[in-house]
Amino acid sequence: MTGLEIGLLAIALLIGLIVLGMPIAIGMLIVSFGGVSLLRSDTVAMRMAGAVANDALREYLYAVVPLFVLMGLLVTISGVGKDTFDVFQHLMRRVRAGLGVATVFANAVFASITGVSIASASVFSRVAVPEMLRHGYRKEFATGVVAGSSVLGMLIPPSLLMIVYAVLAEESVGRMFLAGILPGILLALVFSVTIVLLATFRRDFVFEPLATSTEIERLSGFQMAGKFVPILALMGLVLGGLYSGFFNPTEAGAVGAAGALIIALARRSLNPRSFWGLLVETGQITVSVLFLIMAATFFSRMLAMSGLPRVVADMFLSGPLGPYGFLLIFVLLVIVLGFIIDSISIMLILLPIALPVATAAGFDLIWFGVITVIAVEIGLLTPPFGLSVYTIKSAMNDPDLRVGQIFRGAFPFVLAMLLTLAIIIAFPSIATWLARG
Repeated sequence: MTGLEIGLLAIALLIGLIVLGMPIAIGMLIVSFGGVSLLRSDTVAMRMAGAVANDALREYLYAVVPLFVLMGLLVTISGVGKDTFDVFQHLMRRVRAGLGVATVFANAVFASITGVSIASASVFSRVAVPEMLRHGYRKEFATGVVAGSSVLGMLIPPSLLMIVYAVLAEESVGRMFLAGILPGILLALVFSVTIVLLATFRRDFVFEPLATSTEIERLSGFQMAGKFVPILALMGLVLGGLYSGFFNPTEAGAVGAAGALIIALARRSLNPRSFWGLLVETGQITVSVLFLIMAATFFSRMLAMSGLPRVVADMFLSGPLGPYGFLLIFVLLVIVLGFIIDSISIMLILLPIALPVATAAGFDLIWFGVITVIAVEIGLLTPPFGLSVYTIKSAMNDPDLRVGQIFRGAFPFVLAMLLTLAIIIAFPSIATWLARG
């Protein structure tokens, strides 16, 4: 077989193994080892596997993963999510469908210190949905708002997907974090406009018929400060330190984790048992992410050896489709794969092929990364995989709530994400201004 045929066979085999249920990292290692063995020899494959394990994980930068994961878990357990929602609920009380808008902005703020969409979905399904139901919102809409706004967790820094992309694209993690800020704010604004428009023109989709709303509890300035100052201070510490250049990403993660620990201790949210559980969970998540990075590095090198990325680049860039034709096909492929597999798996499969093409096309890789993350996150809201939707279903523990209802409620936010994606493609500076400034 030719190198091109081996590369194509490796991708097809990897997707097949994932669909059958094999863990993505194990599948990548098997396929990569087999591909290098066919392209060169078993000896070369064994040596490359050892070199990849050494090269991929020895960087000081990778300490950012456990630190940001620990910070997110500490923030989640400390009740900051509920406090953030309470503040925005008070601020948006006079806005049409204000609780929905409050959920979006609370999720945006919460995302800036967690970095994981699933954490946002889990927290706000318990905090925001009951409150919206109490005020006469439809269950489909309430859960759809939480599912839609939870995707902000992977776009607004610190983001686990941004870290994975930065590693694969060999870009700065700090620049990728900064690149997500303006697109994240834009997406939150588009979500908010979507909610207001639905409440204005499709009131039956948002509110129960003849629903009566109860008065939203008002907060004094002192109460708002007590709820919002801790999270605001943590955001300023992490993002301010990153943006000013005072911290590198790893140092920002360390400071953020320490700050989150202080908040959790001050609120008496931790005991020795729960803290140990958080440390164990942090270790499990970190090991799985770093193992994925190692496997993806091996897979990328195998594909480069096969020559497949070069052939794909020549095919797209010298043919009638051109660079933006490639971009359209890439985005559509990411969205379709989101129907069946998880976010990180999509990136690890496609980026080793797509990044050389994007580089040859002259695309800014930071801009390309933001587009990739938004497209990947659409898969969190689309059936049948829809991980955020299933997280909400599990967290709600409501036997009358069907998964199909959540998917229907989340559909307007899928359209809002597609609109945001189109805006960022048309105006790349939204993603690159802070990162390249």
